[in-house]
Amino acid sequence: MLVLQLLNERDMYGYELVKEMDQRSDHHFQMKEGTLYPAIHKLEKQAYISFYWQEQEKSRARKYICITELKKNMLEEKTSEWHCYVQVMNSLTRRDQS
Repeated sequence: MLVLQLLNERDMYGYELVKEMDQRSDHHFQMKEGTLYPAIHKLEKQAYISFYWQEQEKSRARKYICITELKKNMLEEKTSEWHCYVQVMNSLTRRDQS
């Protein structure tokens, strides 16, 4: 879900995804590329994502990852479910401060 959420904002290449997760989590969530790429391949097989090549001005072409249009609605539903889950867990784990 994290990968899809980031790709819903903009297309990215693999290393960029790893760095974005690290930065947004204030370095608490550090996904290794060796963990990301198997997840990427699984998402591709399930038609959640697709790829395209982008030429670079001063380096070789990069393989960008994008979320498929068909899966954007699913992502919205799953994100809503996640927010509900977090809210319930916060309520259940909240301790009375009085």
